Amino acid sequence: MTDTTTMDKIRTYHDELTAIRRDIHAHPEMGLEEVRTAALVAAKLREWGIEVTEGVGVTGVVGTVRGRLPGQRSIGLRADMDALSIPEQTGLPYASVNPGVMHACGHDGHTTMLLGAARYLAENRDFSGTVQLIFQPAEEGRGGAVAMLKDRLFERFPCDAVYGMHNMPGIPVGKFAIRKGAFLAAAGRWKVVFKGTGGHGGATPHLATDVTVAQAQYVMALQTIIARNVSPLEAAVISVGSIHGGSNLSSNVMPSEIEITGTQRCFSKATQAILDTRMTELAHAMAAANGCTAEVDLSWGTTPLVNHADHTDVAITAANALVGAANVAPDSPPITGGEDFCYMLEAKPGAFIFVGNGVNEGGKTHQVHTPHYNFNDEIIPLGVAWWVNIVREELKLG
Repeated sequence: MTDTTTMDKIRTYHDELTAIRRDIHAHPEMGLEEVRTAALVAAKLREWGIEVTEGVGVTGVVGTVRGRLPGQRSIGLRADMDALSIPEQTGLPYASVNPGVMHACGHDGHTTMLLGAARYLAENRDFSGTVQLIFQPAEEGRGGAVAMLKDRLFERFPCDAVYGMHNMPGIPVGKFAIRKGAFLAAAGRWKVVFKGTGGHGGATPHLATDVTVAQAQYVMALQTIIARNVSPLEAAVISVGSIHGGSNLSSNVMPSEIEITGTQRCFSKATQAILDTRMTELAHAMAAANGCTAEVDLSWGTTPLVNHADHTDVAITAANALVGAANVAPDSPPITGGEDFCYMLEAKPGAFIFVGNGVNEGGKTHQVHTPHYNFNDEIIPLGVAWWVNIVREELKLG
């Protein structure tokens, strides 16, 4: 188990870390715009005597802590800093002061927990090797992990392994969840625009090319991709998020253009390729069948996040030592959410784990990406201690 001295020390930071977390929460910033947050992180790291590099991948920050014992191994611990474009409705005294932007995913808490680990490691350097503290910008779809990698993250700050952590509402406080292999999905977005002539829907519909029929057939055809092109042993999702065309003030006019958007998810690159191909082919086929044309735009924000087996074992051991094996789910079901830490795990071996954010009274839980969500400050010491335990396992922290 995690020794009492370690936890007692971490708990002495709890009030200060809670204040930091709530300050970050009150001042959320969108991806690649985390100027204030990055400055706060850098200032705290310097205050604790840690080497700091700013501007990595635009607004990213890396702190380097070197152990005083012999050893060449180096590991990375990564937290994300950005917020979401969601108007906050929590009513908290430290609610967002930036209209339309809030920390609705707990990145304020992730950043704070890694800061807590940074402070502990700066004060307890009896380990062999180097810890790179990676504070990443723009996890929420703006390409922060890729930006850091393009800025030669692992060439400038070598890591033999890299670890990530995320809170999870609905999992009780004191519990962790992880799995080997594909854990989170490749997550993408798509848009199809059908174009035709439009026309008078009452008098001369036979003279028009009807984009509404093309889109209707396309929406139905999309579901055949999952049923007939993807293996029944594989999981995949295609969902329609919006349909826009015509005017409710001119219901007798057949629109000349209609736009459909949505999202797609899966757990392998092979399935990604299938979705790309078939979603495009069907759009053009449905358009041609109705005398229309189609413009298709498909993109992926993340690839599947794949945990490496040996490093998953390290993450599990670190969690077991903290809360006991009975409170760690080592074979948690895959999750169709996306996470751009996937790109760091493609570059380096490592693992990603969920820490329980708790369940509200009555069993109700405000999920991430909703206007009532709030990170649970109670779990800050648990997150800090898990990071410390990773260093203990990887670099033999005393």
